[in-house]
Amino acid sequence: MIDRRRFLAASLAGLALTGRSVAAAGKADVIALGGAVTEIVFALGQGHRLLACDTTSTYPPSATELPDVGYLRGLSAEGVLSYAPSLIVSAEGAGPPEVVDILRGASIDFVEVPEGFDGVAIEDKIRIVGAALNVPAQAEALIAQTRAALAVATKDAERSEDSRKRVMFILSTQGGRILASGTNTGADGIIRLAGGTNAIDSFEGYKPLTDEAASAAAPDVILMMDRGGDHASTDDALFALPALSATPAAVTQSVVRMNGLLLLGFGPRTAQAVQSLHRALYETG
Repeated sequence: MIDRRRFLAASLAGLALTGRSVAAAGKADVIALGGAVTEIVFALGQGHRLLACDTTSTYPPSATELPDVGYLRGLSAEGVLSYAPSLIVSAEGAGPPEVVDILRGASIDFVEVPEGFDGVAIEDKIRIVGAALNVPAQAEALIAQTRAALAVATKDAERSEDSRKRVMFILSTQGGRILASGTNTGADGIIRLAGGTNAIDSFEGYKPLTDEAASAAAPDVILMMDRGGDHASTDDALFALPALSATPAAVTQSVVRMNGLLLLGFGPRTAQAVQSLHRALYETG
């Protein structure tokens, strides 16, 4: 697993060593890759500097009006470079790796923003994007605002250990097989911040569950993204799965669906995600 603090220090040191400075405000010469990265660029008041972004960049709405270079993990070097950017700011995990190698080797600056699933990680993201865009003062102001909002949201979401609901985040049910979130994921992070307990703690990342493991996890609530495809599986179809049919969530028909970028992005709106998820878990139904 990547040491995030070392990653952050290396990213900032690299920017300092290059002495880079993005073109004067008003000129669009930046490509943002990753929904949270794009959201931060706009939150810093720098959206006008974007040439294009990727398909995960769905907020703010003006981001969807920009040219689309493709999916974050399925990029084409030719497609990205055709916009002739002077800077690419990318979320960690962009790919495929050979394409990222080409982008790094091109005569443009490539800044990678480390992933992470807590308040400190959000601050790191904002600080790196702000440094890349040469707007450190705006970044520190946004960090202070984000930190204050998250402190309020998490305090309001605090629950005693015995009152925490067990939440299972399901990424996919394709073919009747549940792909669920373990620890060290955005889903795990947001569940904990919102006062829940991740029902799956036996592995890291996203993995398929056996029917027995899903039943044994005994979730009180199923959490999913609300976009199309099998993420939007109906409640009836979801609880008809043998893995879930006898769980507490099935008994109460408890499913929460939220916008994926808001829920898992860990960007400037995470306090809003914490509040929305906490309300859905404990104040509805």
